[in-house]
Amino acid sequence: MIMDRIGKNLKYLRKSKGLTQDELAKNIGVNRAMIGSYEENRAVPKLSVLKDIAYYFGISIDNLAKLKLWEDYDSSELDDFVRGEKLRVVSTLVDNQDNELITTVPIQASAGYTKGYSDSEYVKELPHFSLPLIELSKERTYRVFQIKGDSMEPIKSGSYIICEYLANWENINDGDCYIVISKDEGIVYKRLYSKIIDKQEIILKSDNPEYSNYTMKVDEIYEVWKALGFISFNLPETDELSVNKLHNMILGMKNDIENLKKKD
Repeated sequence: MIMDRIGKNLKYLRKSKGLTQDELAKNIGVNRAMIGSYEENRAVPKLSVLKDIAYYFGISIDNLAKLKLWEDYDSSELDDFVRGEKLRVVSTLVDNQDNELITTVPIQASAGYTKGYSDSEYVKELPHFSLPLIELSKERTYRVFQIKGDSMEPIKSGSYIICEYLANWENINDGDCYIVISKDEGIVYKRLYSKIIDKQEIILKSDNPEYSNYTMKVDEIYEVWKALGFISFNLPETDELSVNKLHNMILGMKNDIENLKKKD
């Protein structure tokens, strides 16, 4: 995995310069604990940190992520290394105090985001804001996506999903909700079930039982964002929740009856 290589490369480069984790942390402006988490693949460096690491060691971000530097590559060959799989590094913006801002992708920007998600100039044109909540770490990258449709009800169409960037897709937790960015599907909000190890696919499932599950190949995916919460301006009516439960029960009974008929 790309992020595993970044951790191993960082450790190799740090030791090659005879630096402690604390010394490297001071040189690139992060705390020592974060260096340890990067090297052990427990956290993913933000784009700004990756840039600082690459600049400090005099290599490109691409080489930092793609090469196995610990296997003694000749430094003269680094720039000629054939580029392979996509490098998933998310573009972000910061305020005047160097605090990372949260980018918002409204419904009307969904089509454009699918093409410009990795273009820093495009991302800069999207709405940004800060969200000073204790649940959000300064060491993580967040984004808000506005969703459309009823496939994930009771979360309504038009709701804003607050997400954390997921660089290592092997960390997908079965049954959790994610925003998935892909070429053909665009931006979708679903529960994911991982099949990465065997078939290089993931299963996407809706909360609305009227929608069928489907699979998506990993190489068709651009980004994955783990859903943390949502903001909605559609407040539920007093009996809306009970109506949704009744609706789901009826659909469940209908499916059970159809299955029984098939057995007969």
